[in-house]
Amino acid sequence: MCPPIVQSRDGEMDATLQAADLMMVAARTAPKTAGVDDVLTLIVYGPEKDAIAERMEKISDERKIEGFRRDAKNVRDSAAVVLVGVRGGKSLGLDCGGCGHDSCREFDAGKKSGKDFAGPNCIFKLLDLGIALGSAAKTAGTMNIDNRMMYRVGVAVQTLGLLPEATVIIGIPVSTMGKSIYFDRPLKV
Repeated sequence: MCPPIVQSRDGEMDATLQAADLMMVAARTAPKTAGVDDVLTLIVYGPEKDAIAERMEKISDERKIEGFRRDAKNVRDSAAVVLVGVRGGKSLGLDCGGCGHDSCREFDAGKKSGKDFAGPNCIFKLLDLGIALGSAAKTAGTMNIDNRMMYRVGVAVQTLGLLPEATVIIGIPVSTMGKSIYFDRPLKV
């Protein structure tokens, strides 16, 4: 049985996690090229979320990029982070050349790890990732859940191995505060 009183923070956290669940559904059901679903999702909160922020701070120190530290603060201040990634190293066999290779066979033979993500990535898989991200962010926005897509979250997550099959990951922190914590953020470069 539910308690007769729900405090504001408890209700907001529950609603935020429910919205995060629906964001994963939105990413999953977003259209995919040729109907092939290589999108991966995960919700992280609590100590695991804070581990992402810690890794972002370490990357900030290593690379001397203040943006990682600024975004880490946003991750810490968020209720949860929705991760959306893609298995972008799989070709569709279209030989379109969008990846920079002459053929999908050449693409499939040329895998390597970059500084942040593995590549090359099939352009259609990256388009699928973008559509899934847009669907997830739209879902959060429709439910009045503040959110912001963050490349730097994905970089940290990649190093932590939370979505090991993904070649590219973007994080979407979510929050319910009196003012969005994701905008008007100062950055000292």
